[in-house]
Amino acid sequence: MSNVRRFGAAGDGVNDDTEAIRHAVKDGDGMLHFPPGTYLISEPIEVALAESGPLGIDGTGGTARILMTGAGPAFRLVGTHCGTGSPSSVKGNVYPDQRLPTIRNIEIEGTHPEADGIELIKTMQSVFEGVLIRRCRHGIHLAERNRNVLISHCHLYHNTGVGIYMEDLNLHQIIISSCHISYNRLGGVRLERSEVRNLQITGNDIEYNNQDQHGTPPEPTAEIYIDTSAEGASVNELTIASNTIQATPSPGGCNIRILEEGDSTSRPPGLCSISGNIIGNQENNVHITGGYGIAISGNCIYSCANRNLLIEDCRLVNVGTNTFRRHTPKLGTGVRIARSADITFSGCSIHDEEPSGQVSGASLLEIDSSERITISGSQFIDGVPYGIDVSNSSYVSVTGSTIHDSREIPKSRRAVRFTGPGQGNLVALNSIGFTGPDAITADTESNLTEHDNQIHSLG
Repeated sequence: MSNVRRFGAAGDGVNDDTEAIRHAVKDGDGMLHFPPGTYLISEPIEVALAESGPLGIDGTGGTARILMTGAGPAFRLVGTHCGTGSPSSVKGNVYPDQRLPTIRNIEIEGTHPEADGIELIKTMQSVFEGVLIRRCRHGIHLAERNRNVLISHCHLYHNTGVGIYMEDLNLHQIIISSCHISYNRLGGVRLERSEVRNLQITGNDIEYNNQDQHGTPPEPTAEIYIDTSAEGASVNELTIASNTIQATPSPGGCNIRILEEGDSTSRPPGLCSISGNIIGNQENNVHITGGYGIAISGNCIYSCANRNLLIEDCRLVNVGTNTFRRHTPKLGTGVRIARSADITFSGCSIHDEEPSGQVSGASLLEIDSSERITISGSQFIDGVPYGIDVSNSSYVSVTGSTIHDSREIPKSRRAVRFTGPGQGNLVALNSIGFTGPDAITADTESNLTEHDNQIHSLG
């Protein structure tokens, strides 16, 4: 174990320990041990894993702190792994000397506007555990190529950039679990211009990742931001499960944002599951553009400035057993599906809890310019102006659902409305509670068939 004090580090937060720590990297045994104290560094500590051998960084149960006063990452770990996660692709001295770089139980704080926490390049089986990174630009920055990354029990907190940033990256197999990722200005977990597979984000608290605590102008961001709009970028095998994901509303902000706008040769986000999360309090809680093959189930999604769930230009999305609601009159609720196909919406409930209706004036479920949309076994309660509002769409089926206005003074104009051209639309076997004529209304060109709906007067 290389105690950095034995290589000349003062650990007093005053003297510059950069060269002493580099000395420990060069001439130590690979286990950098930081006793309690504050270690000031002014330049990145770069470790070439192929030369240094196996590396570990330990901060003595969290009692050691790195104070980064310069630009760049406090630690940059550089390997040579250019293969995949397959054992047969691991070449050279990757396994004997580079595998399993482990950083644990240490704090990194930045005092320079371009200071980052830790950067990984071409590493294999990196592990972060019990790391606190704050007041930096980016917390953990994954670049170029990495494989089999584990991040757990970490705090990525109050950074001016991103908590965990995947940028210009080829990465397979990463698990982010049991972390607190909050108050990072440009997002909690953010991915851009990258090809990533097997990204699992589970059991974390990810919240308030926007400009609110930084005193800077707002810009579109999200707690989890997946952007594969660049040519050649893609994400597949994405799991977002059992997290608390919430925020304060910000212009263009989302709790979860999945964006694909590339050309026809790029692969859209696919094989994606968003399940069992608490998601709320942003402009759009979940906003998906260009997605394909996505399951959204078992979530409690609450309070939006625009929509709880916004699905645009998507195919093959299953939305099931979610609760959509709002917890404050100044925010709203609702789902919008636009320019999409092959969507199922089942076993969900949407309730507008404010007697005066939504500030946005949006209906509970809106479907526009879409086809093959199946809505079944769901509840739409107290929708203003409509429970379900469909426009310019075909093969929309609404069956076995409850669409009621339960207020003493009903506000709904209609329970269900179809407008614009369409074909093959169906409303059947629903329980509709509505006071007034024409609970279900449709333009002639919508080609709507109605049968066996029970329409109750609740007045």
